[in-house]
Amino acid sequence: MAGARIGIIGGGPAGLMAAEAAAGQGAEVVVFEAMPTLGRKLLMAGKSGLNITHSEAEPAFTGRYGAASARLSTALAEFGGPALRVWCEGLGIKTFVGSSGRVFPEVMKASPLLRGWLARLAGQGVSLRTRHRWVGFDGNAVVFETSDGRQVERFDALVLALGGASWPRLGSDGRWTGILADSGVPLTPFRPANCAFERAWSSIFIERFAGQPIKPVVATSAIGSVPGEFVISRWGVEGSLVYAHAAALRDAIARDGAATLTLDLVPGRDVERLARDLSRQPAKASFANRLRKGAGLDAVKAGLLREVAPEAASLPPEALANLIKAVPLVLASTRPMEEAISVAGGVDLAGIDENFMLRQMPGVFVAGEMLDWEAPTGGYLLTACFATGRAAGLAAARYIRA
Repeated sequence: MAGARIGIIGGGPAGLMAAEAAAGQGAEVVVFEAMPTLGRKLLMAGKSGLNITHSEAEPAFTGRYGAASARLSTALAEFGGPALRVWCEGLGIKTFVGSSGRVFPEVMKASPLLRGWLARLAGQGVSLRTRHRWVGFDGNAVVFETSDGRQVERFDALVLALGGASWPRLGSDGRWTGILADSGVPLTPFRPANCAFERAWSSIFIERFAGQPIKPVVATSAIGSVPGEFVISRWGVEGSLVYAHAAALRDAIARDGAATLTLDLVPGRDVERLARDLSRQPAKASFANRLRKGAGLDAVKAGLLREVAPEAASLPPEALANLIKAVPLVLASTRPMEEAISVAGGVDLAGIDENFMLRQMPGVFVAGEMLDWEAPTGGYLLTACFATGRAAGLAAARYIRA
């Protein structure tokens, strides 16, 4: 492949993995990043412990990608969780499986991994150019805006890994959609995924409970029932349990104008036992004490029950037990997309071939969050970015050889 040139636009996990894969095939590779530094979103993900992948076995792992599972299955089979852990080891980063099945580097942070990775890419001869914002095409050439003005580059193949539209301050601002739309590439509108939701709380509830966790709890939506915990915020709810239901709640809001997350506040007891325990409480006891002693509800759970169902205090034990086991938390809207952990939408999967090449643009490949797929938190997001980046980089090299 002497003299063959592959351009990678986007310096996040998908773009850097595409660069590594293509350079490994002997191509000359140049990575362009609009921001001053590379891997900003990866570093942000590692601030609280880099959840790089998940130990869940197949086929459950691939099933986490929902409607996109079949389309991503080959890339994930070739570079899924086990392969990603081996790759980390090759960079000198040992990983471990947490109690939830999530996989983390032993050092927990992303910065050591990124430093080792960039050093490996430099050793492969990959050129890394920051402060280069892609603004479109000029015939067969690629055009960038830089601090020195307009720059035009030509490549034998191109990999686009520009991210979605969440956390735009880190570089994923979705501006590329206009360029691809003008080229006839089919796109699906971006939608927040793994996001928080809004609900209007009373001022008293916000003052007492904003920032406090609700745990343990089982939450039910169209996807089924999931145990876990979430956090009361000033504007609604957030946290891992909410993110697990985010796609179903988001779609229900789009369809119906609101969505209901049903909460079991006492997952360890059935309705009959809970009703008996509540009926044993003295009639003169305060409602808060009846909930604490009869149902084991702490202050924040009791406050949530009162907030969502003001009539709860007047209910007989059996009706109150049924309510505690199925509290209807109505949510009005998602939080803004730029706050979401990830997004759905982007390049329609029907617009790419089996090698992640755009059908309308031969020689142009796409990877990462640009593609219309979504997955829950837990390492699945990063794994798909790595896997599709690798697949696109290898395909770009094969395209040139062919």
